[in-house]
Amino acid sequence: MPLNSPVINVMVGAARKAARKLARDFGEVENLQVSRKGPGDFVSAANHRAEKILFEELSKARPGYGFLMEEAGVVEGPDKTHTWIIDPLDGTTNFLHGMPHFAISIALQRDGQIVNGVIYNPVTDDLFVAEKGQGAYLNDRRLRVAARTKMEEAAIATGIFFSDTDWLETYSKELNAMIPQVAAIRRFGAASLDLAWVAAGRFDGYWEHGLQPWDVAAGILMVREAGGFVTDISGGDRLLDSKGIIAANADLLPQLQDVLRKARRAD
Repeated sequence: MPLNSPVINVMVGAARKAARKLARDFGEVENLQVSRKGPGDFVSAANHRAEKILFEELSKARPGYGFLMEEAGVVEGPDKTHTWIIDPLDGTTNFLHGMPHFAISIALQRDGQIVNGVIYNPVTDDLFVAEKGQGAYLNDRRLRVAARTKMEEAAIATGIFFSDTDWLETYSKELNAMIPQVAAIRRFGAASLDLAWVAAGRFDGYWEHGLQPWDVAAGILMVREAGGFVTDISGGDRLLDSKGIIAANADLLPQLQDVLRKARRAD
């Protein structure tokens, strides 16, 4: 793997250890689809188990660092300059339904900046890694965002935040405005992988509302280190607390922003 700094090695090791358990749980959840009880409780337990492994492995390797985690929330550490931002199972609904599109996402924030990121899909063995100033990689391949410049040629990823209906009216306007402008829109249900796929050039752009820091922290760095750009929905830089982002290359980003801005202003 081209990026083999000590911190990346620690993050990859923790992700792979948690992933082994998740992969076994994924095999079990597919069997539970046919049960009357359903797999919901099982998946919740799998989520917590994966987070516990990540917490233990990262704490052991870097004692004192703080944590921001999807399940356990904030865990303060004596080292106030470093924070791990963790989603142990991004794409929970996919996992719940036996769809092999989910990931472990780990980011390291230093003095308010994301400096390292790992996104790992245990089923496909796609390992995305990024380090600030050192690039982004998928396994051993350097990543670059797609070079398309025209909206009508672009495949755009998005997401619908079903549990927060406050976003739905705005999102509906945006989606209706975006559909006639682009070649394709895809909704795969895992924000970290959407961003990683923008970094890999599989998607030309991405936007979504209703996000949390653990959904996007590693992916934001991935896109930037692959030569792309990420802003919040308003075009600013409140990426971890705005609950919405847009990502694309330098040519498509302003075009996406313009479509979304006009849609929000429409009656």
